[in-house]
Amino acid sequence: MKLSDLKNWTNYWEQLRTALLEPRVDENLLEASLREARAKMPVPVLWLLGKTQAGKTSIIRALTGSAAAEIGNGFQPCTRNSRFYDFPADIPIVRFLDTRGLGEVAYDPGDDIQYCESQAHLLVAVMKVADINQAAVFEVLHAIRQRHPEWPVLIVQTGLHELYPNGHGHMHPWPYEDDPLPETLPLDLRRALQAQRDALKKLPGFAPMHWVAVDLTLPEDGFEPHDYGLEALWQAIESLTSLGLQHQLSGDKEVHDLYARTAHQHIVGYSLTAAGLGALPVVDLVAVSAVQAKLLHSLALLYGQYWDRSTITEFLGLVGAGIASGFLTRMLSRAVVKVIPFWGQTIGAVWGASSSGATTYALGKAAIYFFARRKDGLKVDQKTLRRIYAQELEQGTSLLKERLRSQSK
Repeated sequence: MKLSDLKNWTNYWEQLRTALLEPRVDENLLEASLREARAKMPVPVLWLLGKTQAGKTSIIRALTGSAAAEIGNGFQPCTRNSRFYDFPADIPIVRFLDTRGLGEVAYDPGDDIQYCESQAHLLVAVMKVADINQAAVFEVLHAIRQRHPEWPVLIVQTGLHELYPNGHGHMHPWPYEDDPLPETLPLDLRRALQAQRDALKKLPGFAPMHWVAVDLTLPEDGFEPHDYGLEALWQAIESLTSLGLQHQLSGDKEVHDLYARTAHQHIVGYSLTAAGLGALPVVDLVAVSAVQAKLLHSLALLYGQYWDRSTITEFLGLVGAGIASGFLTRMLSRAVVKVIPFWGQTIGAVWGASSSGATTYALGKAAIYFFARRKDGLKVDQKTLRRIYAQELEQGTSLLKERLRSQSK
């Protein structure tokens, strides 16, 4: 982007309006920009390893809120035996790397392990608590930690209800954090959990190792809650990484609406992409506007709204010039910072990333309010829409800075 592009705020607004009303963006140029942006904002990878039926897919379903069927269709092979699952698929926030079940006959995991080691941001070992033979998992964990003693490891013990006595339900509050485990737990369950934990006490390395016990069942299995221990699992992930994934995937805790949660995940994905574009030394406003246009179009589809010329004009009119001029100020500041030698190239890139991403985030959140009100046949209040934009601009800035900080470590 050139400073001359910012002579007045209408440049950005017209770019966005054009991208929405007349989608004639050079797809090849946009695709090249997006590839470069993705390199600037790589997707974090959670590496799941364990035996077949250990519960790896259940963990992905619980963390993402995605249905099991969607997960099954979404895996993509990355080696002969391992698979990637990007979530959301079209604009990923996180990538799960699923290794083929360890301990299977005629399966040598050596090549897969070597590949996965070059990809992972967090190693997650999964063990079904009723399965006493975890030698294959222990062996791989030992080998990995010998090579990477600085890697933290999250070990998730699954399938708790398989060792409940008849008629026994989940214990509340969740009691599995204590060491030793409380004697109030069913005896067989406590012994099995403790045996796995004792077996890995001599794991090489100095980085932390965190144990979490979960029972991630489906609603039809009859256990309440069906994602027992999920909050503890999230706390463990957040303590071992600085990715801030829980908020990026789940949104605010009070957001329980399926539409809002799905929309939030799309907004974060597109915001990260826009942030990647903003981090490039030179980026055309067309590329950022095209990403924002795609986001608004996908949100309209999600809420079942017609996204025609009339609706687009109404939305842009409600959002208003005040917001556009605020965007201009941020972009202009970023452009000025970037041209400062040395300091500007570093700080300017971060500023640009957070600015482009945050405005995309705020625009998406304002659009949720707009589409949700129209979906319910209610009037869209302009002041409320602009207030939401202003609030979410700060929220988006915070989210993007958190992600950028985690990637600089």
